[in-house]
Amino acid sequence: MDAETADTSSRFSIGGEVPVRRLGFGTGGLVGPGYWGPRYDDPQRAVALLRQAVERGVTLIDTADNYGPEVAEELVARALHPYAEGLVVATKGGVVRTGPDVWHIEGRPDRLRAMCEASLRRLRRDTIDLYQLHRLDPEVPMADQLGTLCELQREGKIRHIGLDSVGAAELRQARELAPIASVQNRYNLMDRASEDVLELCEERGTAFLPWFPLGHGALADGTGEALAAVAARHGASTGQIALAWLLHRSPVLLPTPGTGSPAHLDENLGAAGIALTDADMAELDRTH
Repeated sequence: MDAETADTSSRFSIGGEVPVRRLGFGTGGLVGPGYWGPRYDDPQRAVALLRQAVERGVTLIDTADNYGPEVAEELVARALHPYAEGLVVATKGGVVRTGPDVWHIEGRPDRLRAMCEASLRRLRRDTIDLYQLHRLDPEVPMADQLGTLCELQREGKIRHIGLDSVGAAELRQARELAPIASVQNRYNLMDRASEDVLELCEERGTAFLPWFPLGHGALADGTGEALAAVAARHGASTGQIALAWLLHRSPVLLPTPGTGSPAHLDENLGAAGIALTDADMAELDRTH
């Protein structure tokens, strides 16, 4: 089933006011190993893939300033600006890169503001639909970090605020300081350590964007007998079943799998049309 014909269960409103199709597209696959540099020498390959995602009905693009760094955001703008009505671009800030797989958390208010404003310039937007703090900085009070994002929100530079990689206690604390519209934690069929965070998101209708929805590729390679058995019954790939499990697991889950392959993009988006039965879900749930 094409995304255009998906039913209302495939949709979600971020912050209660920004509607998206739940199966989005992540841009981590458009940059090189260690999230460093471009994946392709010819940027048109990435541009074409982003346009293909939108043509297939994707309305949520998930990126970050440190993918590349800067590369992914620039590709999003190159491919999709001027943005179609209803297309939501989420990005992240709060991490500084100095090399492949090297990450430095940076949550000082002046740096967060500078990062957000740089993302606005690269994305060629006046407002970022969803701006997520990529990591909470343990050296900076949470109130100062979220206070900066709230200031940017009041200035119209951010529409909604999100958090990446937080625990349940941190989410509760953050909710006392800012209107948190989303959480982006690692979560997939084989890794459910953030189950308690998911429950908190369900209580308030907070979007949960699971990163590594395919287990960093492991679930796409057929991990587990149950996964393979369910995939065989549906005539689907194991990766499609892993994504369909997320879509069925909770209405607040918004997976944004990334890829650099047009064929894999089509395969991933095909997961939206798979209707898992209660028996399928029970069988998959037991794999954990």
